[in-house]
Parts: sequence; structure tokens; C-alpha cells
Amino acid sequence: MNKEINNLVNIEKNKDYIVTVDSYGHEGEGVAKIEGYTVFIEGALKGEVVKVKLIKVNKNYGIGKLLEVLEPSEKRVEPICGTYKRCGGCNLQHYSYEEQLNFKTERVKNVISRIGKLEDVVIHNTLGMENPYNYRNKVQLPVGATGEEILVGFYAPRSHDIINMDKCYIQDEVGDKVIALTKQWMKKFKISAYDEKSHSGIVRHIMVRKGFKTGEIMVVLVTRSEDLPHKQEFVDLIKENIVGVVSIIQNINKEKTNVILGLQSLSLWGQDHISDYIGEFKFNISPLSFFQVNPVQTEVLYGKALEYTRLTGEEIVFDAYCGTGTISLFLSKKAKKVYGVEVIPQAIENAKENAGANGITNAEFIVGKSEEEIPTLIAQGIKADVVVVDPPRKGCEEALLKALVEIKPKRIVYVSCDPATLARDLGVLDGLGYKTLEIQPVDMFPQTAHVECVALIEKK
Repeated sequence: MNKEINNLVNIEKNKDYIVTVDSYGHEGEGVAKIEGYTVFIEGALKGEVVKVKLIKVNKNYGIGKLLEVLEPSEKRVEPICGTYKRCGGCNLQHYSYEEQLNFKTERVKNVISRIGKLEDVVIHNTLGMENPYNYRNKVQLPVGATGEEILVGFYAPRSHDIINMDKCYIQDEVGDKVIALTKQWMKKFKISAYDEKSHSGIVRHIMVRKGFKTGEIMVVLVTRSEDLPHKQEFVDLIKENIVGVVSIIQNINKEKTNVILGLQSLSLWGQDHISDYIGEFKFNISPLSFFQVNPVQTEVLYGKALEYTRLTGEEIVFDAYCGTGTISLFLSKKAKKVYGVEVIPQAIENAKENAGANGITNAEFIVGKSEEEIPTLIAQGIKADVVVVDPPRKGCEEALLKALVEIKPKRIVYVSCDPATLARDLGVLDGLGYKTLEIQPVDMFPQTAHVECVALIEKK
């Protein structure tokens, strides 16, 4: 018998326990205690009494498998998706939407206090969506096969097994139609699916992108080589059945890799891009372009960031980690001048194109690391009144935070996709003389545990 002694209590692996869930983990799992020993339970909600089997026992915590909900929470709902428990795409569909938003707000409060050690910050309730389904403007799914059956879907959690699905409730419905048509075409013409173990077969991924405001649709077939039999029949099938399609593309990825897209794209029909708007700004989107997948909430997020900058038209703004310049364009409406810095050269090219296409003349874009380029701007006598940062998940480099503080901006606006690294960085800034006044969480990815935030930080 596998026993693990934990301070006060004997915990037995593979034994069943009845527990009360008293809080949530950062991925939305239920958290319960067995005589002080912490157990994480996927699928359990706060307040529920549940029966679990302890399937993993570590020194400080265990993992429980949910066997039965004995006393369900009033916040529990029936997931609408048939593959929900097997697929890795969503993990909060058993929460009511109100409870999802509560969980995200509490998660932000928890890390700001625990990691950032900040106590008197105003943390607003998470801004949710009117319709928290079908919000993704981009569908990107692997293709595989088992025997004669073509599989298209998300990977199961922690594996590369494709969970076949006919309908995904978080992506735009056009994706379901394109997937069904692609399967039909592959079956009819015996087009093989890619096998990642043997690096053989033809079709690797299906990607669909949609401009929510323009209605324009792009369909991309990712293939292992340029060889694509019956491509004209595929084009005809998509054109006849998908209203709004303006671009059909073959992307070639010859590498044995987990990276989805290759660098070579061939236009099979129509344009090589689609267009969409965020706010009043127009963006051209190619297969490899970065574009926020939830444009409705992106507008909310960037609108809040712009509000927090409190620009009057007289300020110089630095936009660190500016990406393809989306936030810079929003800032340019109210700023005297915006300097956007980004390490990825292609993103800066896109940023310049986006600014040009929208007639923006007061934004300048620089390739390089923000922590190196911003001191260079300062050395040239260019000083920011306001700084906006929108770093990747790992947060800001500490060298950047120190460089920002050197220029003494009136305020810093921090756009974050990870509350834990946000909390860490706000703690650093607090030690450097910048106080966090308020944080607005935004729900960019309903049905998942992800939460974005905008923080307003001012010089003490």
C-alpha cells in the first residue's frame, strides 16, 4: 500500500475520500483539504461536497479524481459540448458564466496579494462577454486518422491524441463547416492525413480566419509538401459552400516539428489576406499574421488601456513589446507621439504597414529589445510622459522595469496575459517608487482559466 505521511495525517493513494471544496486553484480546479492536506480536484466547484479518489500523492499536495458530486453547487451547469471532458480546449464549461468571472476576479486578487505583496489596490470585477461562446476568429486544428476515419480536433490534455469533433463552441461556426467540407473532400479523393510519428501523409492542419467586422474568411490547408492532389476540387467545394470566403491558401510545412505553419504560402484562389477592424483601425491579416483571436474583448482591453493613460494630446508615449502595433494605433489617437518597440522584425514590419494603412503619422516603430532600445531613446533626449507595456506571458524583464523608472514617467499602464507575472512585476515597480492604483481584469477567453488585465500605475 502506497502511503505518504504528511505532517498530521496519513494519506493513502488510490483511497476514496469525501471532501468539501473550499477554493479554486489557478487553473480553475477545486481545492479541498483532508485534515490540512491540500487536494486539487479537476471538475469540482467551490462549495461542493464531492467523492474523490486520490490518484497522486506528493509531499505538499495531492491530486484527486472526481468520482461523484454529492452536493452540487448552484453555480454548476451542464457543459454544452459533448467532447468537453476529453478535449484540452476548454476547462470551465461546468462553471456558470457568472462563476467564471468571479473565479477570474478572485484569482487576480489572490496573486496581487500573495505574489505582489500589494494590499490597497482597487481590483475591479472582470469584464465579461454578452455571448461567451463562438468568440474565436481563428480556428487552427490538427488533422490525423485512425484507420479509414479522418480526425480533426483539439489534442487531449497532455497528449498528441486528436479528439475528433464536429462542432467547437468557442470558435466561429464557419470553422465547423470548413472542417466538415475538408473531411468530405479528403474522403472522396483519398487525400491522406499527416502522421507525425512517420512524418508522412499530406494534410497537417486546417486553419480558418474570419474578420468579424468585415465578414471576410480565409481558409488555409497546411500540407507536408507542395504536392496537393485535387486542389481545384477543394477550392470549388469551399467557394460553393462558404459565404464570405475571399482567400484560399496552401501553407507548406516540410519540417518534423510541432510548429503549425511553414514559411511558404501559395494562394490557391483569391486574396493573400483578409481584413478586419479593432475599433476604427483596419488590419490586414495573412496566414502568419498575429491578430488577437477575440476582437470583441480586444477592443474592451485596449479601450481600458487607453483610458488609463489619461492622454491629453501633449504626451510622448513609449509602447514596449508593441507587437504588430495594435495598442500603438489606439494610443496615437490621443498622444503627441508614440514610440513602439518590439524584438520581432516581422511584427515591426506589420506595425509600420498597419500605421500606414490607417494614415497614422505620429507613431514610430523600432526593432529591438525594449530594455536596450528605450535607454537609447532616452540618450537621444526622447523622454516618455507615459509608458505602456504589453509583455508576453513571462512578464517584463527586470532590466526594462528599471530603465522605465529612470525616465520617471507620470504613469505606466501594464497590459498582462498572466496575473502571476503581473503581480511579480507590480511588486518590483512598487519597490522602485511606482504605486499600482487599480487593475481591470478582462475575460478574453471564456470557458478557460485565462484572464487578461490592465493595471494603472503612477509615480508615488
